[in-house]
Amino acid sequence: MASDDDSELIAVMRALREQVVGVTDVAVATRDGLLIAADSDEEVDLDRLAALAAATLGLASGGGAAVDRGVPGQATLEYSSGYLAVRPVGSTALMVVLGDRGMDLAGFRAHAQAAVESLGTLLAAEKAHAHTDI
Repeated sequence: MASDDDSELIAVMRALREQVVGVTDVAVATRDGLLIAADSDEEVDLDRLAALAAATLGLASGGGAAVDRGVPGQATLEYSSGYLAVRPVGSTALMVVLGDRGMDLAGFRAHAQAAVESLGTLLAAEKAHAHTDI
């Protein structure tokens, strides 16, 4: 699933899972829905999750613009058996989180921004490193 280069990304995602009760899966994807890395114990189709997260964030962004509310900080969907939350990571990526019915939403909000900032820093460093390798 993840390469050795993704270990720092995985560490950030795993920390979020450990800090927030009920978080079962965390993934990072591009804004157009391509999976970058994930930390997941469940049998989730991670490529489908990445695509769904991109569509969710796109819909939230369009909705915010249509009603003059700005850009979304987070889109959260509540389902009969849990939650899906999507947060932008910079301008080119996103973080998607799945949680069970017992997910601590307040705890998630408290810890998610730090995770997003760490992921953004790591992705920017990877991008800069990739440009120097060319």
